[in-house]
Amino acid sequence: MSANPLIEEKSGAPPTVVALDVSVGSLVHEAHEGGIAAFEARGAQAGLGAKDLEAILTYCAEHRCDAVGITCGGCQRHVKAQGYDSVDKFIAAHHEISFTEGATKISGQGNRRATYKNIDEMMWSWSGEAYWFWARRVLRKLRYGIRKASALTDTGPTEVVAPSILLMAPQIADNIGMAARAMGNFGLDDLRVIEPRDGWPSEKARAVASGAAAIIDSAGLHATLGDAIGDLNWVCATTARQRDMRKPVLTPSQVAAEMHRRTAEGQRCGILFGRERNGLQSDEIADCDAMVMIPVKSDFASLNLAQAVLLLGYEWLKASNEASLGRVTTYESPLETGVYMNKDAPANKQELLGLYEHLEAELERLGFFNPSTRRHVVVRNVRNMLGRMNATGQEVKTLRGIVATLANGKGRRRKVTE
Repeated sequence: MSANPLIEEKSGAPPTVVALDVSVGSLVHEAHEGGIAAFEARGAQAGLGAKDLEAILTYCAEHRCDAVGITCGGCQRHVKAQGYDSVDKFIAAHHEISFTEGATKISGQGNRRATYKNIDEMMWSWSGEAYWFWARRVLRKLRYGIRKASALTDTGPTEVVAPSILLMAPQIADNIGMAARAMGNFGLDDLRVIEPRDGWPSEKARAVASGAAAIIDSAGLHATLGDAIGDLNWVCATTARQRDMRKPVLTPSQVAAEMHRRTAEGQRCGILFGRERNGLQSDEIADCDAMVMIPVKSDFASLNLAQAVLLLGYEWLKASNEASLGRVTTYESPLETGVYMNKDAPANKQELLGLYEHLEAELERLGFFNPSTRRHVVVRNVRNMLGRMNATGQEVKTLRGIVATLANGKGRRRKVTE
């Protein structure tokens, strides 16, 4: 019997939530996919309260299944326990792996069968899911609530509406997640996904988005470009290739300035990004008002989707005067460029003169000024050099301590002679 009375542990079976008769991994998957509200409702039906649900999630998050050597199917720990530490071993354990998209089949030496949507799905899912990582994420939501997209972009009272980010037929879920993360960095929260290749919602995109998962959760799914841009007044298309179209061609900074001008007038703007493999089609660009081209090395102009979103987002926030250097919290004030002094102030002249005189006295005592006729030149150079440091009062004290230690030989080992 498990140390957790809510969970049954039997050899040859996954750890099971008794009240729901489902494996811990299945429940974690449901909670991650369906959201906290659905998770709590499902638990309530079986008489499980918040503390019970937290205990179940903690069991998975802390790998407590390791103590009894049983795992949940679909978990990375289960796959690893079966000895599948490479895709080659995974394939070898199967008699046949088939795909619903196309007639391709892969044969191995084993007796198992598996079916995937396509090879891409097999490649990122064969090794199982990190259920314990999902459990930790759900635990945070259960304890502290769900982070809203507005919490990522709320920079105070402002009437400026940030541009929408439109992804045209994105092919890789990781790129969508990383694009959302870049959006969160620069105050963009309206993500619109058009015809994603691998369907929507995408848990893979959500996981990669990390702290910006709320942007993925609130993203809009659209069947066509026209549907996605219908409520926008001005849309700019990104492209790395020259197009024979009579449209304005702008740099990222020019696009940011144009969007700020239009949003100040009450217009809604958007930036359209193309497919990872071949970008936007000319007919899609024709539906936009301008093209933006990022300055790059001319013989290698293609950027990763998330990188392009990041660059445009950076220019948008930089033009808004709402950017900060790094994070700002209750305990951290906004920074400015230059040397970070915090509460320290440059040393005053009395402190600096004390350092100069201390150093010069010790150098004089040790015979450094030789010839003595050049003493005034050396002293002037040393004072100029130390003055350029813009040292704080504490740094001056440290330097005086160094001078005293070197001059007095504090802690110096003496050679013992017989």
